[in-house]
Amino acid sequence: MIASVLLAHVPELGSIERGEAAALVGVAPLNHDSGPYRGQRHIRGGRSAPRACLYMAALVAVVHNPILKAFYQGLRAKNKPAKVALTAVMRKIIVLLNHMLKNPDFVLAS
Repeated sequence: MIASVLLAHVPELGSIERGEAAALVGVAPLNHDSGPYRGQRHIRGGRSAPRACLYMAALVAVVHNPILKAFYQGLRAKNKPAKVALTAVMRKIIVLLNHMLKNPDFVLAS
């Protein structure tokens, strides 16, 4: 289900750079700077259907995938809010999927 939604709504996957993939889905942190002022980074924009699927995938991944679970728990241990850590997992998933489509012979090490 998630793969079909991502491929249907983000057909560019596999032919774009990692930051572009995250920005298309709306999980890339964008700055809010002006002159010497350095504001917080926030996510915004992007395509809503793939972002909703990524959110559900991230919820499942932080429970069942040992690599992403450790990544999420590491962020939480650094006192990151749960939603921020979950968004980081979402970004990691979309970047990984883009890389896997770009390099079909890529193998995940567990």
